[in-house]
Amino acid sequence: MNKKLIGVVVAIAAGLGLAKYVRSRQQDGVMDSGEQWTTANMPDLTGKVIIVTGANSGIGFEAAKAFARKGAQTILACRNMDKAQAALATLQAEIPQAKAEIMPLDLASLDSVRQFAEAFKAEYDQLDVLVNNAGIMMVPYGRTEDGFERQLGTNHLGHFALTGLLFDLLLNTPGARVVNVSSGGHRFGEMDFDNLMFEDGEGYSPMGAYGRSKLANLLFTYELQRRFEALGAKVMATAAHPGISETNLANHMVPDWVMPLARPLFALMMQSAAMGALPTIRAAVDPQAEGGDYYGPDGAKEQRGYPVKVTSNEASHNVADAQKLWQVSEQLTGVMYGTGRE
Repeated sequence: MNKKLIGVVVAIAAGLGLAKYVRSRQQDGVMDSGEQWTTANMPDLTGKVIIVTGANSGIGFEAAKAFARKGAQTILACRNMDKAQAALATLQAEIPQAKAEIMPLDLASLDSVRQFAEAFKAEYDQLDVLVNNAGIMMVPYGRTEDGFERQLGTNHLGHFALTGLLFDLLLNTPGARVVNVSSGGHRFGEMDFDNLMFEDGEGYSPMGAYGRSKLANLLFTYELQRRFEALGAKVMATAAHPGISETNLANHMVPDWVMPLARPLFALMMQSAAMGALPTIRAAVDPQAEGGDYYGPDGAKEQRGYPVKVTSNEASHNVADAQKLWQVSEQLTGVMYGTGRE
């Protein structure tokens, strides 16, 4: 068997292994029930300003469309401007009245994060919802522009810095929310502050690093909520996960040339991106949501279905780890919370 074919088999097995692992580790964490929550339950968003990172495709794009359809000024914050422009054109064709724009943001670059925050604050004096959605999944070991391990750097540290640089706008927008998109994969993540970045690839596995970054998303969410409460701010932090949904993240599991063969296999496991976006949308706009709420699908093992409150694992509620991660994140990014400025 040639090396390329072996790589394909291993990649597909990894994808199936992830799904199997999550199924085996997840608990039935559904906390509420009743009528199925859909975009029809969304309130009017006229006058609201919403940022969605990674909004050029998948869950981010579906969420951005839903917000724009309800009247929000929606900012698609994307790394690839060509793809962002195409996404905006599609959105506007579907929703001619949409108030939407694209802005460049590369979460793997702190310079880009700073430039985005400065450009946004030069144009807007409010921020009603910040959806920290963009991410990468199960990629080979590598480093960001700033020397961070790629998955933690993109999925957590970039969003930590972005949220901090926009913190003042959030505090000054009553009812504002920060939504961090995590994953059921947080359940196989472990925090190791002695080797947080898998230095030189030591101990690195694509799945382990992804799980760590998704666990970091939840530790960040819960600590951010505690800090909002300590400040007496009328702002909340919530989180969501999409279940197993069909997005471009799956593309990292197999080479481009084999994706046409692998996609039918993925389709058996995955729900649509539109369904996968519902937990994020609910976390962002449901008037009944409370700080620290975590939303996911209501189906078996939270893989598919309509959004409900779910539970995250014990490790995600470790206050000592959350505080340590916060401190380390401030040190690594240079972004100190409190004023929203460095």
